[in-house]
Amino acid sequence: MATKPALDPIVQSWTDQEIVDRVLAGEREMFEVIMRRYNSRLYRIVLSVLRNDAEAEDVVQDAYVRAYTHLHQFEGRAMFSTWLTRIAYHEALARAQRGNRYTSFDTSDTEQPMEPRSKSNPEQSVADGEMRALLENAILTLPDHYRSVLMMRDVQEMDTAETAACLGLSEENVKVRLHRARGILRKQLYSRFGSTVTTAFGFDGARCDRIVTRVFERLSERASD
Repeated sequence: MATKPALDPIVQSWTDQEIVDRVLAGEREMFEVIMRRYNSRLYRIVLSVLRNDAEAEDVVQDAYVRAYTHLHQFEGRAMFSTWLTRIAYHEALARAQRGNRYTSFDTSDTEQPMEPRSKSNPEQSVADGEMRALLENAILTLPDHYRSVLMMRDVQEMDTAETAACLGLSEENVKVRLHRARGILRKQLYSRFGSTVTTAFGFDGARCDRIVTRVFERLSERASD
């Protein structure tokens, strides 16, 4: 039985461009590699705009469908990750502008728990989860123009240049917004829980599988129309 592309270690070592070329050549199943590679990033960034778990997941699917149908338009002038992130970010902005914006985030709405940061005792796991939830909620209360910058730079750990390219900002503007966002958080809890920031907004395996499955279902529906 052949190994699924997303699980093949050789395929995992391929560049985005190599995978894109295969998809464009007709190997549609290779698009799963792209999705699993960027699911966490896109979910976090879209969530920073919409602040609603279910809406974020839906928009990520929309972004993948749009990216797939316009894959031939990717010219390689920017990194593929930047091109894909910009699609997702603008999909989220469009959803927000249509009035489908949510102003609260309730982690109890998620179907799966956040990924544990470490295999510690039950008491420590609870404490870690509570700290992470406080941090996530604090980030989601930031003003719009600071929230996405902080999500990209500190949570997703993207560099300044790519963050600027994704948001259509200058690198200096990204630095200024990040500094101000950190200042706001620091007043609340950032100085206490900053070491856990990269574990915030965990992207569990079940959610990843669900997005991959739904995107392929939608692509199949479009192909049969």
